[in-house]
Amino acid sequence: MMNLLAVLFPAAGGSMAGVRRVRPRIVSILLFVAALDAALAISFALRTPASAVVVFGGGYFVADATSRLFLLVVSLVFLGVATYLWTRVKDTPELRDGIEKLVGLSFAFIAAANLSILSHHLVSSWIFLEVTTIVAVPLIQFWPTKARIRASWHYFLFSSVGLALTLLGFACLARGMEAGGGGEPTFFFDALAAAARQPPELWRRIGLVLILLGYGTKLGLAPMYTWLPETYHAAPPAVTALLGAVQFNVALVAVFRVLQLYRATDQAVIGPELVALGLATMSVSAFGIIATRNYVKLIAFASLNHGGVIAIGLGIGRVAAYGVVLYAVSNAFIKAILFLTAGKIEAHYRSEDARVVTGLLRDMPYSGLFFMVGIFALLGFPPFGSFLGELIILSGLIGAGRFAVFAAFCAILTVTFIATGRTVFPMIWGAPTDKAHRAGQTLTSVLPKLILLLALLAMGLYLPAPVNALFRQVAAGLGAQ
Repeated sequence: MMNLLAVLFPAAGGSMAGVRRVRPRIVSILLFVAALDAALAISFALRTPASAVVVFGGGYFVADATSRLFLLVVSLVFLGVATYLWTRVKDTPELRDGIEKLVGLSFAFIAAANLSILSHHLVSSWIFLEVTTIVAVPLIQFWPTKARIRASWHYFLFSSVGLALTLLGFACLARGMEAGGGGEPTFFFDALAAAARQPPELWRRIGLVLILLGYGTKLGLAPMYTWLPETYHAAPPAVTALLGAVQFNVALVAVFRVLQLYRATDQAVIGPELVALGLATMSVSAFGIIATRNYVKLIAFASLNHGGVIAIGLGIGRVAAYGVVLYAVSNAFIKAILFLTAGKIEAHYRSEDARVVTGLLRDMPYSGLFFMVGIFALLGFPPFGSFLGELIILSGLIGAGRFAVFAAFCAILTVTFIATGRTVFPMIWGAPTDKAHRAGQTLTSVLPKLILLLALLAMGLYLPAPVNALFRQVAAGLGAQ
């Protein structure tokens, strides 16, 4: 029942957005529903045994370790986004114009994301992910500018191509099931698991290549990555957080489902493709970080780097699988913290140029602290979960004998670290400009980011037993040893 409520609360909130008499309080309703959804997801994750699997909704939805973990992640991110919007609208009354549309679209986005995560059917998961894409277009264009309109259609074009490749991959899988004697084509996970035990077949392998390439587009993996830096930079900060920390993880869950089904029999295809896509993406990210002085674009290019690290870890599997899960969840919280904080910084300084922003810790103590800690986590400093996840992935590379990949991985990370520090560290510790003034912030505005920050620390220092069991159960499905 809890799994259904995780979808119904956002859906009900979206229906209220159009009611005239609740419009003046719609952002408060958004915050209330997001808090309720997060509390429900926490209870759902902690009170259910990690190994429990419940199929419901006519077989189209499943409550397992993967869905419970990522429902928890996206609900916490959504709470952070809702709080950010609540404080921004409260501090800037002119943003209230048309805000009910933004709230309604946000509810639709998170409801579709939850349904995709809960899907027990490969095609229905794809459909709900496509719904988030359609809803994201007007979200990106909200408070429109030429850059936002261009970015939204760029995003839609690339997303549509990626999702079309995925659909073509599904068609190849279906053909492979017919040709390989697997019976009638079906896309329910349990039936696919039985079909996957058949000997590897050419159509199936072509399908897997296309599916990973298609979902890789949504993850921002090379070569279909160019939409991501532009869109993350142009979109409103709250929307960027939804794209980078919610939609990214919805697509990642879809990739997890595919790997859970086919890794045992088709690792020879899956592994090399993911490692190649990951290294290419990390390289592109490093060049982008070197070239930019825009701190929002820098975070966007760093998101590419995170996607590349996850792809390499998934390609290796085995010991790296647990590190991938840890790194992916950490990555969601890092992006939410940084993009929402960057929105506060841009509103204060009226600039996204890193050379204009100096003395953050003095001018904006809370935002400066979150930005500093977020950058440390972004770069993989201890004691954050990102550090431990990255370390486990590197260990997995060594254990698999992939020394050339290990060397390239370390070299790219070193370049990324130096280039990021060169741009960001003066923002944090530089002397404040004469025009700067201290910005006041309330506890309410920083509390959700503080919760995400504590979660990051917990993943690096100590995970509560029920949460750790969830992580290990998801990793086991990815082939952890």
